[in-house]
Amino acid sequence: MSDYFDEEEVVKDYDSVIAKRILSYIKPYRRLALLTFLALAVSTAGELLLPVLEQRIIDDAVVARYLAFDTARAAGQDLSEKSAAALAGLYRANGLFQTKPVPIGGFLFVPQNQQLRISGDVEKELRAKRILDDEQWYAFGINEANRGYVLENPLFIQDGKSAAIKAALLATLPEDVLRAVRGADLDRISSVILALLAALLMVFAAAYVQTWSANLIGQQVMKDMRLELFQKTVSQSTAFLSRHPVGRIVTRLCGDVETINDFFTSVMVALLKDLSVMAGSLVTLFLLSPRLALVVLACMPPVVVCTALSRLRARDAFRRQRTASSAVTSYLSERLSGLQIVQYFRREGRSRDEYAARNGELLSANLGEIRVYAIFRPIVEFIATFTTAALIAVGSILVLNLTLSLGVLVAFINLVAMFYAPVMDISEKYTILQSAMAGGERVFALLDTDERIPDTGKRELAPVRGHIEFKNVSFSYKTGEEVLKNLSFRVEPGEMAAIVGYTGAGKTTITSVLTRLWDIDAGTISIDGVDVREVSLASLRRAVLPVLQDVFLFSGTIADNITLGLELPPGESREAAIAAAKAVSAHEIIMRHGAGYDTLLSEGATNISGGERQLLSFARVIAHNPSIVVLDEATSSIDTETERLIQAGMERILSGRTSIVIAHRLSTIRNAARILVLKGGAVAEQGVHAELLALNGIYARQAASRFPPLL
Repeated sequence: MSDYFDEEEVVKDYDSVIAKRILSYIKPYRRLALLTFLALAVSTAGELLLPVLEQRIIDDAVVARYLAFDTARAAGQDLSEKSAAALAGLYRANGLFQTKPVPIGGFLFVPQNQQLRISGDVEKELRAKRILDDEQWYAFGINEANRGYVLENPLFIQDGKSAAIKAALLATLPEDVLRAVRGADLDRISSVILALLAALLMVFAAAYVQTWSANLIGQQVMKDMRLELFQKTVSQSTAFLSRHPVGRIVTRLCGDVETINDFFTSVMVALLKDLSVMAGSLVTLFLLSPRLALVVLACMPPVVVCTALSRLRARDAFRRQRTASSAVTSYLSERLSGLQIVQYFRREGRSRDEYAARNGELLSANLGEIRVYAIFRPIVEFIATFTTAALIAVGSILVLNLTLSLGVLVAFINLVAMFYAPVMDISEKYTILQSAMAGGERVFALLDTDERIPDTGKRELAPVRGHIEFKNVSFSYKTGEEVLKNLSFRVEPGEMAAIVGYTGAGKTTITSVLTRLWDIDAGTISIDGVDVREVSLASLRRAVLPVLQDVFLFSGTIADNITLGLELPPGESREAAIAAAKAVSAHEIIMRHGAGYDTLLSEGATNISGGERQLLSFARVIAHNPSIVVLDEATSSIDTETERLIQAGMERILSGRTSIVIAHRLSTIRNAARILVLKGGAVAEQGVHAELLALNGIYARQAASRFPPLL
């Protein structure tokens, strides 16, 4: 199986399998996702409504131009069925905030933007038969403010309720009359402005809900994914953790999960918003004016080609940038970790040059990525500007020919701007999408990796007598490199057995395989006659607890570190911590600290001495009261005075328990009931202290050359 922690970055395009797995984490938050999409729909609809409302203000209130259809003449003409139907259809109002056609006498005055809905051949026939001319009119309702002037003035066509005047003659009206005539337009402007403000508030509220809910989904998914990754990682075997650096695992749990959050907040919702705005803009353009929409459509092919080329270049640039960034990070981490060696061997200059080369490659890669966007954005902006210019040129001609309203032209300009803004946004989101796909691939590779120690045992070790037997045990960390070779020995209940040997003999490995941090390759390990593989891991690790050579304490209080893993009420937990500390003579040392058992330990417990850390690890084991204790060179870091304090307590602690002691101190093991001397992963000698000295073998040589004098 390939190692998903390889340095080479895998940068891929959209991957439907990875995307589906990411989206599967939304299931617990379906309602929140539905709220997000509803807010997205409302926000998009509101944004598209804004230019339409602007068009209504301009066409129906500001400009307010009508075309006159001579319906009396039309009645005496032989019109085609299509033209007759189109003329009849003009009597019906079309759309929100649209002014209704006004029949006055033998004429039908139709708002210019509604007349545009008839086809070109119908319009041509109506003009040819003088049913429609090129004159622009202004139609309005007669009220008390303008009645007298309108009824007496022959410039107006009126029927007592409504009137119309040629638009060119509006400027000749007195100011007070003009205000009275156009009063309805001011009311219409007020109503549309209120609708515009309501739409803006709707867009604001929907955008807020959309942003909040999308980010909440992303944060919840990250929380769930981090927890799942953590649970999966801590349940993996020691073999798995030993092969993969902690830094890279942390990167998976933090950095790569963060890229998936970007998938929700910066890609998925934003991409849907961009696509919906683009699609909505195109639909609105065709609804307003199919002829002018074709002008926009004709300018789109260069955008499609440019976007495709940009995507390919962005992918290559992103791959190069990730590879260069990984090289810089790896080199920096290695050199900083070995900084003393660099200084000892005077490699500062060479290291600087090597780092400068990698840093230069990263700079070049970053500039390449910047170059892609530096070229793409201006091109899209140029095409957007060109499209707008083409719209103005064609639209102006149509407006002058009375085949397009000014409001529609203004709406088109705004909609084109709305269409091209997402084009640039989508291209930039592509890089985030790539990063999310790569991060998702690495995260799911970790989730799919299962190297846990099988916890299939159903038996419970209760009560535990403490009889340990290794029978023909073989084990290797790497295939072909055996650490334990056909190892066999027994430890009787309540007995203290010591294990000694040269470095690499397999002493510490015995601790690991006894507690099943690693599983053996061959043979059996049994406790009280039960194979440890038939025992549940929880039961096994309750029965056997080690005191390791490298003491690890968590940041937190001293009391919390002693009772780590115990599920007790606060009062009982504190009592258990004190009792355990007293048992190993650590109580007085703990109380010397100002806060006593509430003393906060820093990361790695660097604010207390090595001897104190060792004593706390002893107390932690005693608090859990295991039946079997393994002391893995447990006193090697304790000074003479501290060791003297715990010697008396050691006898009380180990009394009644089976214990295995791995130590280099003669004072720790000379009274052991059984001493096993390992060599090459097998028992070379065994017996009590005096017997082994008499053999004058490995133990005797170690006792003479390596063990400290008996205290």
